[in-house]
Amino acid sequence: MAGFFRYPKVILGSYGVTITMTVFGTILGLFLIAMTGYALQRQDFPFRNALSFFIYFTTLFSAGMAPTYIWVSRYLNLKGSYMAVFLQLLMTPWLIILMKNFARSVPYEITESGKMDGADDFKIFITLILPMLKPALATVGLFLALGYWNEWYNSMLYLGSAVTYKPLQYYLYSIINTAAQLKSSMAGAAITITDLPSNTLKMATAVVATGPIIFLYPFVQRYFITGITIGAVKG
Repeated sequence: MAGFFRYPKVILGSYGVTITMTVFGTILGLFLIAMTGYALQRQDFPFRNALSFFIYFTTLFSAGMAPTYIWVSRYLNLKGSYMAVFLQLLMTPWLIILMKNFARSVPYEITESGKMDGADDFKIFITLILPMLKPALATVGLFLALGYWNEWYNSMLYLGSAVTYKPLQYYLYSIINTAAQLKSSMAGAAITITDLPSNTLKMATAVVATGPIIFLYPFVQRYFITGITIGAVKG
């Protein structure tokens, strides 16, 4: 009976971890990406070309799994912490470039008018620029939310058994792997098993994993196409 109540508790805990990381990661990531994209398109920002090249360069060449793992686990000492997963998904070069290209459509006269009224750069960004970036914010926010919600690989590398509750996708991935290993071990032992619900388990896992996140899309649908088309890289 104790085992029966254990799995719903673990699934609810995994939901809590994933929802928390998705909500806070999306909000913080949106704020940082919007500030970065806006700063990189400002004509009066002296380091915008150098930083833009640095961000673009990381899309062509990456450190790879081994150096990243050594850096996160040994030098940042984040192995076994949720921050090892949270921080790596917070900002991506492609989303920064997307936000930068969209921010170019905001007239610079708006920034100048804010300066004439005595507002500093941060106040201009919060009160004048952010409301005009709604399509881009919806687009980037959707990508960030999906990235956090579907995360399982970094959880497998850095969390392991160090935390009580794993992110939802990693926990469901572990359930499927356990069922597959059980089926293989029984087949190797010459035990006939026909009632193992492998396909049913996969379908149930898909529903559990994708059910809640699909409710996010209707709220950003009207901004999504606009953000993609206006913020896209034009040749």
